[in-house]
Amino acid sequence: MSANLLKIGVLRETMKGERRVALTPADVKRLSSRAIIFVEKSAGVNAAFSDDAYVEAGAEISSLEDMIGKANILVKIRQPEFPENFSVGSIVISLGGRDPNLAEAMKKKGVIYLGLERLPRITRAQSMDVLSSQAAIAGYEAVLEGARTLDILLPMLTTAAGTIRPAKMIALGAGVAGLQAIATARRLGAITHGFDVREAAREQVESLGAKFVFPDVELPSAEGAGGYAASQSADQQSRLRRALAEYLIPMQLIITSAQIPGQKAPLLIDTEAVALMQYGTVIVDLAAETGGNCELTRPDEIVVTENGVRVLGPTNISSDAATDASRFFSVNVRSLLEHLISNEGLLQLDSEDPITSALLAGQTLPVQKVV
Repeated sequence: MSANLLKIGVLRETMKGERRVALTPADVKRLSSRAIIFVEKSAGVNAAFSDDAYVEAGAEISSLEDMIGKANILVKIRQPEFPENFSVGSIVISLGGRDPNLAEAMKKKGVIYLGLERLPRITRAQSMDVLSSQAAIAGYEAVLEGARTLDILLPMLTTAAGTIRPAKMIALGAGVAGLQAIATARRLGAITHGFDVREAAREQVESLGAKFVFPDVELPSAEGAGGYAASQSADQQSRLRRALAEYLIPMQLIITSAQIPGQKAPLLIDTEAVALMQYGTVIVDLAAETGGNCELTRPDEIVVTENGVRVLGPTNISSDAATDASRFFSVNVRSLLEHLISNEGLLQLDSEDPITSALLAGQTLPVQKVV
């Protein structure tokens, strides 16, 4: 293998509860013709990928210190805790692209930071879209977590001991996570509903066999850039909450996933609405990390109200399925690296390219590119 090839380092995740890894052995093998790949010791163990599997795929196991000194490109899932440790001119790829403090720290160090949240929602970048791939995992896991927390079963059961009616479930936000939650709940036998401020989401919700809920309230066009919902004023959100509350009362399981890029999550369920819900209702708020769609949500806590409603605020639920979540994430990262690295192993940071330009977010490229 040529010593002139780019060197990629796969960092181990250190955030509490984070079990995923940014590149799996299968994708390391596919990248091995374009780059020399170092993997930090035990980086994939919590996702069921052993160091031996990486070595077999062509990687070299390395310590953190050695890797940072050798690698031109460092990949990670969660944003790096110590950006000052990276070498000047190196490239770091991870989540965390919406954190201005991290971006500033990278800039001061002279590191090119490619925050994965910045990827544009265009056809060419679909295979790189980590937000969508991880949202699919989160939607699935949210229903399982909700089902475990509920005091009732999701499907209808008819037995000699009697008949159990199917539970009613609604997803607030019909993006990737919400649609996956609907599909999962339906497979488990629940009666499913979906809501989104975008009327265009109706067809997607109904195609899954769910009923589309759209409260009778006048709202401006809610279709934002890249297929996301647009932000609304405080008055518009208030009127929407009041109209939506009546649809939530009969539900036993509520999954919320409404997000607006770069902003606090919209408030869809206030304390007043929770007080009207049935005893035992479970809310799983997938927007907990950005403020939550429910007023009572607390990140990584279970809040139990006086009327017996339980509000779950998981912030890293995709990591519960660490192996498959890592496989998805890894394919996304490998696709991005294949876009950035030529077949000959040369880095191609073209600021005119829409994908690269979005990732750079105005960062100035070094005069001498990494080779």
